Amino acid sequence: MSAHDSPDIRRHMERLAADGIDVVRVTYPDLLGTERARDVLLEELPRAMDHGLAFCRAVYHTSPQGDVVPVGGGLDAGLPDITVRPDLDTLAALPWEPGVATCLADVVDPATGSPAPESPRDLLRGVLARCRELDLRPVVGPELEYFLCEPDPAGGWRRYGRETGVVYTAGLRADPDNHLLRTLRHVRDLNLGVLSGNHEFDGGQFEINLRHSQALSAADRAFRFKAAVKELARGEGRLATFMAKPFNDAGGSGFHLHLSCEDAEGRNAFDDPAGAYGLSAEARHAVAGILAHAPALAALANPTVNSYKRFGPDTLAPWLVDWGLDNRSAMVRIPPERGSGSRLELRLGDASANPYLLIAGTLAAALLGIEAGEEPPAPLEGYGYDTGKSAVLPMSLSAALDALEADTALTGLLGKAFTTSFLTYKRDEVERFGRHVTDWEFTEYAHHL
Repeated sequence: MSAHDSPDIRRHMERLAADGIDVVRVTYPDLLGTERARDVLLEELPRAMDHGLAFCRAVYHTSPQGDVVPVGGGLDAGLPDITVRPDLDTLAALPWEPGVATCLADVVDPATGSPAPESPRDLLRGVLARCRELDLRPVVGPELEYFLCEPDPAGGWRRYGRETGVVYTAGLRADPDNHLLRTLRHVRDLNLGVLSGNHEFDGGQFEINLRHSQALSAADRAFRFKAAVKELARGEGRLATFMAKPFNDAGGSGFHLHLSCEDAEGRNAFDDPAGAYGLSAEARHAVAGILAHAPALAALANPTVNSYKRFGPDTLAPWLVDWGLDNRSAMVRIPPERGSGSRLELRLGDASANPYLLIAGTLAAALLGIEAGEEPPAPLEGYGYDTGKSAVLPMSLSAALDALEADTALTGLLGKAFTTSFLTYKRDEVERFGRHVTDWEFTEYAHHL
């Protein structure tokens, strides 16, 4: 049966048409977590379902500046296609764009019929299949921060709402144009499971929290959330950036993950009142796995050259490999709730991380810990950031990529094809940055040497 004859597709089309929608925006994430998309006229939706939408596979290998990085399977193969098919289960009307609905897509290699090796959504699906072998269903709650910028009359961008001392506030004091309220309402209407939002630590910085859900849903919603926030800011004539550390005189933006697992009966598998710290063996082993694989995980959690400028003493960003009980200075924090609220919080990630890759890497590390059955060291006590107590994470993207390549257990779960593409793509970023003359260098040297 072709899609034209499918009752399910006809039902979707009739519902969309009744709602005044005549365009479907089909989207999927690239390696960076950036939204790639095509607008499809409603009457052409069955054709898109039947034949798919053709994109060049090298879109996965394209830098933010539009350069195609020589990753295997792209330039060397003559720039072949990938096939993108709408996932109609994810259809939703765009609240701020009348007549337009949006949906995610599944991406396959037409030569093999298998998922494209670089597809972040399918990478996560693969890790989740391993979780099911252990009768575990991961539950994830994402927390994301971002900076809102406005045009600077002198050129470039400056922070919006630059007032200081407005940490954890809401309202006009830190948000004179009510950006946060508009954004909250729009992303709520997009059914992204938004809970709340507030002004964050630095001027122009905001945090919006999403409810917890099954891991793939959480990654989908985090990806769509980031795309929505950036699009809404563009509509305001502003720039929303999830860059790790966009300003020298401000802190960075984090991407924290709250993680638990349900067992086959739907109970929280991380809870055990009789266990050490009120945690089950699975929870403690998961913590041990995340600690053991943290250097490699940093490459996915902190995936840009800029990411490592967020690290360092007094930054409140975790740059040591440690864990603690309700301790926000630790890389892995165990919140105080137990019972159905038992979980860990990974604070390593920055906001530039691709949600699918961050969640997949974290789950893979936790799985390896559960399979190894090892206990974590004693939890951190007091304020952290003491290199005498804990190992230091990689402090550059290059070092993190080397750690990822060396961690054959983690990359074995993530897959050779993905790992090779990711390492090649990201090492090109490191090389390009190494050749680039920065403003700092000119200021430091030009007038004196």
